[in-house]
Amino acid sequence: MRILIGDDHPLVQAALRSALSSVLPDLDIVACQSLDEAIGVLTVQSDDIDLILWDLTMPGIQGFAALFILSAQFPTVPVAIISARQDAATIRRAIAYGASGYIPKSLGLPEMAEAITKILAGEIWMPPNVGGRGSIQSSDVELAARMASLSAQQLRILAMIVEGKLNKQIAGELDIAEQTVKGHVSTILRKLGVGSRTQAAVLAERLSFAQPGGN
Repeated sequence: MRILIGDDHPLVQAALRSALSSVLPDLDIVACQSLDEAIGVLTVQSDDIDLILWDLTMPGIQGFAALFILSAQFPTVPVAIISARQDAATIRRAIAYGASGYIPKSLGLPEMAEAITKILAGEIWMPPNVGGRGSIQSSDVELAARMASLSAQQLRILAMIVEGKLNKQIAGELDIAEQTVKGHVSTILRKLGVGSRTQAAVLAERLSFAQPGGN
């Protein structure tokens, strides 16, 4: 069994290794410190990865953008969030947006291992004190479905639009032609049902695409 951990804190990676090895001694863990690194690994090994554990705050991309991107590009690999954020609204949103689970970093190692074991068994896991999805507005769930219709590249471009980057900057960072970026932007606007980049950014921010704060 192989799990990819996306977290840029070595201590967290070490804690996860300890927690998981106690219940899954034959587990192979692949640690990544950026979305690009994770995508590189998954592009080659996605058939061998059983679960992705992803931190909400990672270099280059924050909030739920990575969840959408990973789910779009590797739909057969479940993604669970592991984060220092543990407010009920964020947890419910993660589950509503397609995460297979939400594990607060404050959990003790035995509880963390139990949560991951249940997720690997196909359960949707979140802290028991959170309850259902009552705080998620139906309009946000509908918007999440529209976001899910975007390709992984379009989601990356949308995240950059939220950051205020111009087409030329996006093209340079993604190493693609500016005209290609323009084409993607047009498709993004059409799929989201908006008429401008600003409106697209506002919708994306509603889903915490660019989420400041803790890990």
